[in-house]
Amino acid sequence: MERSRIPNFHKLTVTERVRAIHERGFIDEDDYRLLTVGKHTLRLHHADKMIENVIAVMGLPVGLGLNFFVNGRDYVVPLVVEEPSIVAALCSAAKLVRAAGGFRSVSTDPILIGQIQVLDVPHPAEARAALLQRKDEILALANSIHPKMLARGGGARDIEVHSHVAPSTGRDMLVLHLLVDTRDAMGANLVNTMCEGVATLVENITGGRALLRILSNLTDRAMVTATCTIPARMLGKQVYDGQEVCDGIVQATDLAQVDPYRAATHNKGIMNGIDAVALATGNDWRAIEAAAHAYAARDGHYRSLTRWTRNEQGDLVGQISLPLKVGIVGGPLQSNPTVAVNLRMMGVRSATELAEVMGAVGLAQNFSALRALVTDGIQRGHMTLHARTVAAAAGATPDVFDRVVEQLIESGEIKVWKAQEVLREIRSQHTEKTSVRAETNDGPWGVGHGKIILLGEHAVVYKRRALSAPIPLAIRTRIRPADEGVHLIVPRWSLEQRVHRRPDNPDTFQNSILMLLERLGIQDQPMRIEVYPQVPRAMGLGGSAAMAVSIARALNLYYKIGLDDEQINALAYACEQNAHGTASGIDNTVATYGRFLLYDAKAQPAMTFLEPASELKFVVALSRVESLTAKMVARVRSSWEKHPVLYERIFDEIDHLTQEGLVAVREGDLPKLGELMNLCHGLLTSLRVSTWELEELVQIARENGALGAKLTGGGGGGAVIALCPEDTKRILHAMNDAGYQAFEVSVRAS
Repeated sequence: MERSRIPNFHKLTVTERVRAIHERGFIDEDDYRLLTVGKHTLRLHHADKMIENVIAVMGLPVGLGLNFFVNGRDYVVPLVVEEPSIVAALCSAAKLVRAAGGFRSVSTDPILIGQIQVLDVPHPAEARAALLQRKDEILALANSIHPKMLARGGGARDIEVHSHVAPSTGRDMLVLHLLVDTRDAMGANLVNTMCEGVATLVENITGGRALLRILSNLTDRAMVTATCTIPARMLGKQVYDGQEVCDGIVQATDLAQVDPYRAATHNKGIMNGIDAVALATGNDWRAIEAAAHAYAARDGHYRSLTRWTRNEQGDLVGQISLPLKVGIVGGPLQSNPTVAVNLRMMGVRSATELAEVMGAVGLAQNFSALRALVTDGIQRGHMTLHARTVAAAAGATPDVFDRVVEQLIESGEIKVWKAQEVLREIRSQHTEKTSVRAETNDGPWGVGHGKIILLGEHAVVYKRRALSAPIPLAIRTRIRPADEGVHLIVPRWSLEQRVHRRPDNPDTFQNSILMLLERLGIQDQPMRIEVYPQVPRAMGLGGSAAMAVSIARALNLYYKIGLDDEQINALAYACEQNAHGTASGIDNTVATYGRFLLYDAKAQPAMTFLEPASELKFVVALSRVESLTAKMVARVRSSWEKHPVLYERIFDEIDHLTQEGLVAVREGDLPKLGELMNLCHGLLTSLRVSTWELEELVQIARENGALGAKLTGGGGGGAVIALCPEDTKRILHAMNDAGYQAFEVSVRAS
């Protein structure tokens, strides 16, 4: 499997992306947990110990460079960078190079140079010869200072002696270079200590005075060379012929070889990628930059770090050579947890391997920039990503985000004010609930609605009442023909699998689909089931029920079976039973009808649709932790079995709050409804189904003006709902600023 190829990765939510790299084996269970709960970030008290005068911690995005295939191995590459388009450009370039065979990268030993400046030397030529004659003595002393490095296969390897004339005095000075193999460490402190340690011996040998004793950041003894070959036929882009693009890239590089003004921009683009990896892995990007630019001017003329040429077959050949001295052990690894996670994710086994990957990243970034420049121009490539940034700044929520981005690009005005205008237009049009059947050029879609529970979670399993409402997030499904078999495709989740029954198959999702097909008598029909979810997975928002409804509806429409909504609802309920073991029927009913309802197991009918007296505005915030309803229901049941009297009282209290909530909804008493939600959350917390993330979100909501806030659904993660006064912006911004994904939903009369 091409592990670093994750199709549509950029379309996933952050939670889904973390799940995807976990499923591919790039992170283990511990790191998966760290990333999902947000505990991998640098804490203020740790930052205070890293540098002086700390007052805050500044965050930067960590993105993933996908598709990298270097020296026959798959990598996902963590990138810390704030500039739009860099990550996307790298992924695109790496994908193309992968298809052409991948990158080849080689490196020298990780040698760092320490310099000892010696002044006032009586006889420079004799001193130089004496230093070289006593090389072994100097190296032995240096290695005695760090014997563990020698034991790891590194240590001081050699010396060089250089002579210079001081411009200020015209007098000679000697500079001793101590060449140290630092293995997997960055090595700055180690080399500085060695230089300090041998300085007195150098003075005795030369008769001079040692002044500077410090490493050099021109690390041209730790070189990386990365190459790739791309057939010209693969370089075509829209109206541009592949040969034309190939020639353009070669000619653009020619300018960077002879013109320092172009070379500076050319090399800056290379370092966009390399610096982003350096930051992500805790390496000194300033030192790496200094080395790269000094090396680019090594012959007195500043020029490109890359060369792009054509081989005899007419293919494009790229090469980058530059000094890259990096480390994978040391202080930053221990002090910054994000660095540790990123290094484990990359799976590099040595500092030289990390350097080789970084070389490939620099070459990929350069290729992507040049290809854009010689075709559409660099600005057009930035447009979509800039539009996404602007849409986010304007407060576009997940349900309308892509539409806002598309309309921004169409308008050509990628500005926050324009995004806000587009957002207002979309929301003003969103007065009707999502149709259960949408006709498009591709045929009919089956639609299932997401939901929130206002009051009644868990107690509803024990024959108490619950209030639930639809949200304007839906799951859409369409059926397409296939040659054979049943295939399930969920592009947003990068999921494509064949649906078939196995005795040992624990996949309740597949089993539910098989059950639907069998009940409808179409299990032998070849088909593609294409699912497009807006409802996030495992967040307590009724995603599994919405999925079941949308698939059942799509099958009904495609095969013209003639089911009505009641029959669709019954099929979805059976799927819910299969998925969760115990299901109230609320989720599937809201998913089917898209209406506000009261559930009362003791009444006939159990479901009653409601008309709220006024519009209810909620902010829904996702905790980043999956909510496994079946697990939470089982936990509460276990406690109920041990203490039935106590738990029945709690369920009665929740039921009473639900009854009061029904009155508040019918009367439009929003402050009362908010207070009932607060009380209900407290009771749910006593059932041990809350988490610290949910508690933090509830607190943020209340502190920023929510009338009430509580978890919604099974708990153990998932989502929080906050009932808002007229303006939701303050709550939305506070939740997003705290690192959570939040969006507004409105519940209106049908």
